[in-house]
Amino acid sequence: MSAALVAFLAAAVVMGSTAAISRRQDRVAVVDVAWGLAFVAIALILALLWPDPHSWLLAALVVAWGGRLAWHIARRSRGHGEDPRYEKMLGGPGWSSGAGRVITRVFLTQAVVAFLVSAPIQVAAAYDVRWWPVVWIGVAVWAVGVFFEVVGDAQLEAYKAQPRETRPKILDTGLWGWSRHPNYFGDASVWWGLWIAGALALGWLPGLLTVWAPAAMTYFVRNVTGARLLERTMSQREGWDAYAARVPLFVPRPPRA
Repeated sequence: MSAALVAFLAAAVVMGSTAAISRRQDRVAVVDVAWGLAFVAIALILALLWPDPHSWLLAALVVAWGGRLAWHIARRSRGHGEDPRYEKMLGGPGWSSGAGRVITRVFLTQAVVAFLVSAPIQVAAAYDVRWWPVVWIGVAVWAVGVFFEVVGDAQLEAYKAQPRETRPKILDTGLWGWSRHPNYFGDASVWWGLWIAGALALGWLPGLLTVWAPAAMTYFVRNVTGARLLERTMSQREGWDAYAARVPLFVPRPPRA
C-alpha cells in the first residue's frame, strides 16, 4: 500500500467519523476540531508503517501542532452554536441544508485537502533523508510558526476575557502589533517548516514536487479562509483604518509610527 493511499484513508476515516458526530450534534463546525487531527492521524500512521527517525520526528511535530490546535478550537467553541461561515457555505443551518451537501462541501472537501497538503509528509515516508541540516532548519521554521500560533492565540484569548466596555476597541499589542493575523502567519510557517524538514531535506526534486502544498496553505489562510475573510468583519471596528495603516496584514514587522 502506498503512502498516498494510506494518507487519504486516514484523512477519510477522521472526517467520516467527525461527520457522524456532527450529524448527532447537528453542528457542522465540529469539523474545525478534526482538521488538525486529520494530519495527526496521517503522520502517525505513516510513521508506524514506514518507521525511521525522520518519519517519527515529523510525526512528533505534527502531533504537537495538530493536537494543540484541536484542543484550542474545541475549548474555544464549547457552548457555541453553528459557525456562520458554514451556514453561508451550505445555504442553510447545518444538516438541514441536506446531508449530501454537507458531506461533499465540508467533510469530503477537508479530507481531500488534508490529503493533498500532507504531501511533504507522504514523500518523507518513501525516501531517505539527504540533508539532515535542512531537517533542523525546517524544525526551526516550524517552531517559529508554533510560537506565533500559541502566543497569538493566548494574547487574543486574554484580550477577549476583558470586559467589552473597558477593553481597547482593537487588539494592537504583543504579536498583534506586529501582524494583524499572527496566528494565521504561524499556521503558514508551520507548513513551510514541515515542507523543509519533510520534503526539501530529501533532495531538490522531492522539494520542488511538493512545494505547492505549503504555498497553497499560505494562499488560503492569507487570502481565502483566514485573514482576508476575518478582516471583512474586523474592518468595521472603530480605529481599524489607523491600525491597518501601521500593522501589516500577515508577515510580521515592527509597526509603523
